[in-house]
Amino acid sequence: MSATPVPVSAPVPEAIALKAGHVRWVVCALLFFATTINYVDRSVMGLLAPMLRNEIGWSDSGYGMISASFTLAYAIGFLFSGWFIDRVGTRAGYAIFLIVWSLAAAGHALAATAFGFGLARFALGLGESGNFPAAIKTVAEWFPRRERAFATGIFNAGSNVGAIVAPLVVPWLTITWSWRVAFAATGLVGLVWVFFWWPLYRKPAEHPTLTPAERAYIESDPPEPPIAIAWSKLLQHRQTWAFAVGKFLTDAIWWFYLFWFPLFMADTFKFDLKSIGLPLVTVYLLADVGSVGGGWLSSHLLKRGWTPNAARKTAMLVCAILILPVAMAPRVDSAWLAVWLVGIAAAAHQGFSANIFTITSDMFPKPAVGSVVGIGGFAGAMGGFIMNLGAGWFRENQGSYVTMFTIAGVVYLVALAAIHTLAPRLEPVRLRAEA
Repeated sequence: MSATPVPVSAPVPEAIALKAGHVRWVVCALLFFATTINYVDRSVMGLLAPMLRNEIGWSDSGYGMISASFTLAYAIGFLFSGWFIDRVGTRAGYAIFLIVWSLAAAGHALAATAFGFGLARFALGLGESGNFPAAIKTVAEWFPRRERAFATGIFNAGSNVGAIVAPLVVPWLTITWSWRVAFAATGLVGLVWVFFWWPLYRKPAEHPTLTPAERAYIESDPPEPPIAIAWSKLLQHRQTWAFAVGKFLTDAIWWFYLFWFPLFMADTFKFDLKSIGLPLVTVYLLADVGSVGGGWLSSHLLKRGWTPNAARKTAMLVCAILILPVAMAPRVDSAWLAVWLVGIAAAAHQGFSANIFTITSDMFPKPAVGSVVGIGGFAGAMGGFIMNLGAGWFRENQGSYVTMFTIAGVVYLVALAAIHTLAPRLEPVRLRAEA
């Protein structure tokens, strides 16, 4: 008796992906544009800070407190944004948060004192806290596990594109009209995104134009039962703390680059609003490459048979090593050497970030991802809160940025060590539904 023949044409997952369709990538594009808008809105203040410091009259420590008000509100927002999005869904939740932050960003145009800017930053932080929990949850809903790191890297690249667009647009708006117009115009752009998101977005099971082949590919991972998990239960798992500690340590550095790099260039190398654009574009173009590259690296290693644990952590280790030289940025004499040191560090940060976000969907079921990202986002924003206050204090009392850049250089190796200690194998968490 001959053996039953095995069809030789059975498609491999990559072949299925090519034939399935592209709706999931349209969804990813929406996430990319939302994240771009998010970073344009939060970047305007840093760009205008050297000019506003003179016009409004705040000190370095005062600017640190204004910046810290954003990160404090961002942290508070993360206490409920992930939970809220898990409960109401990404379609409504994302739209609500984006409307709130767009109005808050435009509201900066009404500020006239340091206190007024602090209030506007606080409102912006609350609104912007919803972006990443919603985006990460959308990726978990729309992409199989093998594509999530790459999709995360793509939408996360929007943060760098936003940081590139801002120095190209904001100086022109400010010089042509005023800094108030710059805040108002960039803030209200977010409302346009909502008009695209609301009619286009549905869950895969409800999407009218999704082909059966693409839906099957999206759902090709083992099924996960619907569950509702309290934060108190999530905090009992070391995997939650691995993500939270990693975000606390590394997000602080990104906040430092975002809010203090223009001031660093102005104070150290005498750059102004007209000349800061090209250095910022250089830094964030490099960061854009790093975001996609870091996600691609771990996804590539997975396709070569590496475990998620080995692939994610190897990619993060490569990024952490590339960041070390940024400690020399305030010690060099060449402005453009400092720009390249910060740019490479920013690229590696984004590669690290793409992978640290992805380990949430490696370790947690889809219904809990938004809440876990919310917990980690809270920790990261609190790290930014401390970093902004510290940057203002060190700048005012030491007269330099040496301490802050030294911290920025070494903290990623510390973060990776903490992640590995708390989650040595990135084991999936087994969660039970609440009654």
